[in-house]
Amino acid sequence: MTTDPRITAWLDQEDAHLTAVIRKCRWAVQYVGAGEEPDEPSFGYTVGLFGLGHPELVVVGLGPESAHGLLDEAARMVAGGRTLVPGEFVTWEGWAEQLFVEVCPNPGEVLLSANRFYQRPAEYSVPAYQLTWPHPGGTFPWDPGHPCGPWCQPRPGTWRP
Repeated sequence: MTTDPRITAWLDQEDAHLTAVIRKCRWAVQYVGAGEEPDEPSFGYTVGLFGLGHPELVVVGLGPESAHGLLDEAARMVAGGRTLVPGEFVTWEGWAEQLFVEVCPNPGEVLLSANRFYQRPAEYSVPAYQLTWPHPGGTFPWDPGHPCGPWCQPRPGTWRP
């Protein structure tokens, strides 16, 4: 299969930019807008934490600014030596709500830029944790009375980008 030279040139530029950001900041945040189908939510994820010995982080259903801010702060904690563990609630100064750490069971379908950066095929994807956030009322997606449907923040592994 031959790749269009324009796509190859664009990917080369993206790779160079991502590498420069990670060299400067130790990680980058990749944001992917919602798809046209209801089960294609917006999401963001880190690229670079795997190189620090930690799974990448994913957040689903937030706008670009919120996703970037949340992931940047969580990555800062990881880069500072904090290891996040699935099943724990985490918070930090400046973030009012607790986040729940869960294993992302389908990282090969989600972390396209991270896998490209680390030159890993989807079946050998870098690992990832999904950070699950509460609705402004304080309820998580699994809580009774959670006002947002499953399209708001799909459970790990139940959505496909």
